[in-house]
Amino acid sequence: MTPESNDRMDGEGQELLQDFRSLSRELLRGVNRARPRARFLAEASEMLLDFFGCDEVELRVREARRNCTRSRATRRPERDFSYAVIHCAADETADVLCGLEGDSALETIFRTVLAGAAQESTDGFTENGSFFTGAVNTLEGIRRERESGGRTGALGPTGGYRSLAAVPVTIEDEKAGLLLLKSLEPDFFDLSAIGLAEGTAEILGMSLAHGKAQAALGERVKELTCLYGIARIVEEPGIGFDDMFDRIVHLLPPGWQYPEVTEARLILDEREHATSEFKDSWQVQSADIVVKGQRRGVVQVAYSEMKQLLDEGPFLTEERNLIGAISAQLAHIVERKEAEQETERLQVQLRHADRLATIGQLAAGVAHELNEPLGAILGFAQLAMKCPGLPQQGSEDIDRIIAASLHARQIITKLLLFARQTPSKKIDVDLDEVVEESLFFFDARCAKEGIRMVRSLAGGLPMIVADAAQLRQVTTNLVVNAIQAMPETGTLTVATLAGDKSVELVVEDTGTGMSEEVQEKLFLPFFTTKDVNQGTGLGMAVVHGIVTAHGGSIEVETEEGKGSRFRVRFPVAGTGRGEQEKEG
Repeated sequence: MTPESNDRMDGEGQELLQDFRSLSRELLRGVNRARPRARFLAEASEMLLDFFGCDEVELRVREARRNCTRSRATRRPERDFSYAVIHCAADETADVLCGLEGDSALETIFRTVLAGAAQESTDGFTENGSFFTGAVNTLEGIRRERESGGRTGALGPTGGYRSLAAVPVTIEDEKAGLLLLKSLEPDFFDLSAIGLAEGTAEILGMSLAHGKAQAALGERVKELTCLYGIARIVEEPGIGFDDMFDRIVHLLPPGWQYPEVTEARLILDEREHATSEFKDSWQVQSADIVVKGQRRGVVQVAYSEMKQLLDEGPFLTEERNLIGAISAQLAHIVERKEAEQETERLQVQLRHADRLATIGQLAAGVAHELNEPLGAILGFAQLAMKCPGLPQQGSEDIDRIIAASLHARQIITKLLLFARQTPSKKIDVDLDEVVEESLFFFDARCAKEGIRMVRSLAGGLPMIVADAAQLRQVTTNLVVNAIQAMPETGTLTVATLAGDKSVELVVEDTGTGMSEEVQEKLFLPFFTTKDVNQGTGLGMAVVHGIVTAHGGSIEVETEEGKGSRFRVRFPVAGTGRGEQEKEG
């Protein structure tokens, strides 16, 4: 070789080295642009086609959960690029990457390259474990290997390529990829080209590892941002479930890999909160919302465009962890919010009970103080009525005094009953009989006011230990309230039924109903919505006091304009002996 030829070769070598450096820089720059992997591989394949001058570049990379990505860039008949994610059934790394073309001799060579199991003396293998050949269809070594294994047949799909190079790609200290260079020309590759391919594979491995780390970091940032946003919404004071879930559902799409085509939906207790375009027919990932062991709802994330299959359908393993964390966080939120609501409800009940106790003490004191002068007024009025020669007008005035005194005494009796200062006599009582006796006095009034009364008494109810007179007062007060709530006719339904260790009295009307504000104050003494001289505001307070004194409970269901339903429960008698009791 002449000095001129050596100079020419040195010049070509320097130019090739410069091209390799440029290729390496472009590969590293490409991955630093944080582009999707498919786009990066497309650009990298184009650069490799131009650098090596071959006709096809194929890159196989093992992903998590035995998946393999396969990218191909071809020069002939025209430039083209394809990218696919392939699910493989095999467990071994080599099979995942190499079992794509069936059990061919070429794939056997690829397994050998990937496993690093080539013998130094084997033709076509380099000391770094790569393989290359310039005569794919006349590989005697491959044929002998197939025959020695008891198999015969073709080498496998070659696509008409005569020259082939297979180079392992190391990603994070593991041979997890294959770089395949193919040419239609025979003997296209030499040792120097394979050396450059091995260097390129090393750069590719670093680029892919760096890109994977960048993508993972980006996903973690999105996930943490999503969870942080949920935590901030939850901590806002006074926020309700509906508003909270409506805002949370819009935080979910940015946490997924393709936020631009991601929609989300939250369902809690059959109440749905979704982004505007959510559809059930899309690719969906979901997780149940389980509160105290009970499934209360579901979190769903969906893609509005079909995406390639990854770890779990089109979703990543990390996204399964994210949606699981979100569902667990929502379950904790629901549990905490409901505990807060229950605490508030109990506090309201405690304050209500405290007010009732205070008012009861006041009412008892006032009633006792009024009883004495009222008794004197009533007594002297009755004596005055017996005076001879009493004028007509005087007699009528005294009648009014007596009537007013009796009315005042009735109010005092209610006050004492509310304050539990009136002795009660508890015996075994049939609730049906008490209700029937109470309703007897309302038939004429209901007929006069155009109200249809419906009786639905169960019959054969278990006995309860109660004061019959007080139960009649409960029934009377509830029926009177129902009638007054239907000024323009309606239907009054009175029913009894047996419950679990209790009997129930239900009084329902189709009247005006109550607002939430009225319902909250319903059992407060002296609270009334009636006009002056139409009520004292003690009726429902007395009902509440009697029911509570009997160990029972009272529930109200009401809606403005549609009526109200009062449901009173009394515990069933424990002895059934009908022994008389007295309480001070």
